[in-house]
Amino acid sequence: MPLDPHFKAVAFDMDGTFIETVVDYVRLASVVFDEMTAVGVPENEISRGTSQSEMTSGMRWLINNGKRDLADSMYSRIAEKTTDIEMEHSSIARLFEGAIEVLELLKSKGYKTGILTRGGRSYAEHILGKCNVLHMFDAIVARDDFPDDEAKPSPKAMFNLATAMGVRPEEILFLGDHKYDWMTARDSGAGFYGVLSGGFDIRDWNNVSRNIPVLKSVQSLLEII
Repeated sequence: MPLDPHFKAVAFDMDGTFIETVVDYVRLASVVFDEMTAVGVPENEISRGTSQSEMTSGMRWLINNGKRDLADSMYSRIAEKTTDIEMEHSSIARLFEGAIEVLELLKSKGYKTGILTRGGRSYAEHILGKCNVLHMFDAIVARDDFPDDEAKPSPKAMFNLATAMGVRPEEILFLGDHKYDWMTARDSGAGFYGVLSGGFDIRDWNNVSRNIPVLKSVQSLLEII
């Protein structure tokens, strides 16, 4: 089926959707907790669940216990450690088959193009530059461009990308490989296609919602643009 004519832009999650990468997400998920405990925050004072809740509770403990200097440096400590983990295997990143052809076709038809990623800005620009497609995107919104509570799955992430591309969220078709991508699109009014090239298979998507249209990969867009 062809793309709905009201779409003016197509945006992509990066890892697992547009580019095949290797990232240690288990270590990434533990960065905040590990850094907080390393500077003396008791484990039972850290609210586990999300990086945001861990950061908020850990920072509160540091400030309340006279360690504001450590609190002030914590964001940069965590950002540096996170980027180091993301960059570990960046040398083997590669575009999924058909990705560049999709970009070229979208551009030829007048669509804006964007990347919305939970990866850091330096990591995203490095990977996209390495793959020679950085210049083909009208906008990129990365994890550290805005406060943590505006990252995926918050709909604010899509609003930020829409603003950067000069369109409304409902005029964006977003492709992603995880339920957080779908949640971001759903809650912002953007369109969405799931892909099978990353972390979710068809059973995972069906468990989220049987109403999610699913493509094999980004290459499948060539058949419907």
